[in-house]
Amino acid sequence: MKLSDFDYELPPELIAQTPIEPRDASRLLVVPRDGGAIEHRRFADLGDYLRPGDLLVFNQTRVIPARLKGHKHPTGGAVELLLLRQLDSLTWAVLAGGKNIREGTRIRLEKDGVQVGAEVIRVLEGAERLVRFERPINHDLSELGETPLPPYIHEPLADPERYQTVYARHEGSAAAPTAGLHFTAELLLALKEMGVEFAYCTLNIGLGTFQPVKEEEIASHRMHSEWASLSAADAQRVNEARLSGRRVIAVGTTVVRTLESAAILSAGGDPSTGQMPPDDYCPWRPVTAFDGETRLFIRPGYRFRVIDGLITNFHLPRSTLLMLVSAFLGRERTLEAYAIARDNRYRFYSFGDAMLIL
Repeated sequence: MKLSDFDYELPPELIAQTPIEPRDASRLLVVPRDGGAIEHRRFADLGDYLRPGDLLVFNQTRVIPARLKGHKHPTGGAVELLLLRQLDSLTWAVLAGGKNIREGTRIRLEKDGVQVGAEVIRVLEGAERLVRFERPINHDLSELGETPLPPYIHEPLADPERYQTVYARHEGSAAAPTAGLHFTAELLLALKEMGVEFAYCTLNIGLGTFQPVKEEEIASHRMHSEWASLSAADAQRVNEARLSGRRVIAVGTTVVRTLESAAILSAGGDPSTGQMPPDDYCPWRPVTAFDGETRLFIRPGYRFRVIDGLITNFHLPRSTLLMLVSAFLGRERTLEAYAIARDNRYRFYSFGDAMLIL
């Protein structure tokens, strides 16, 4: 398929600049996969579409203050680093902004009296670099770093916690799993009381999620790796739900990629390279505990092995996220839903409204 197959027009004023309050006051577009009527609701009404025994799976990653500003040492040129993933105690893969950021470039980061030195040890693709810091910086990020909002958000964020889910636990993301931003503690409790069950995974969001697709033939796009984890206990919850005929509903595209990576691994594939398993005729695949890198690129034609439903936000045109939704819902149905959302003045992207696909 072509990149242009996933394009759509969006008036700039529909790009949400600030989060809505309360979280579950956002709008919810309910889209049946069978072609039934599309409904307009509020996210607080989510329980009307769930039933006892449904399993919601959440990504519990937490956004770190991953945007660091500094200067080249000793020349003084401005540098900005966006932390993508940690490779060891001192080494990170980053996106580097600034001129002539070459191998051997020395960088000095300084803010609020905290100073840390770093050196570029390898030039990777595009603006990506490997950087080694002079000491572990994890505990300095609260002083050195800033919350990295997407470039289409121009309003300052009054409360950094609004770019975190209420269930965020494991630090490591450069961006939030935005489908989860709509949940409040009260909504989670209400769903739990009606018999909806929960499971958790972690995918630390980096370039694999938000790197733009540049190739017109989308099959040529190569996903960047991201670290994902699914515990044995949560894998068992997913498998038990599927075996008993209960629905597994992913809260966000990162959950889909984690669960499907775990199923591909159990079927003999390799999510760290994006290699699909050998052809098989099993209508579903059990997931296995998973802790490693994934490059899984889900696009139309992909055979889903785990999920029955998806909660997701409205994504950028030409993005891998829109392609994943199109793989699950169908491209034409997805673009129809997006057009309806646009015509009804839904709010788009990270702080925008949500879709429920069942």
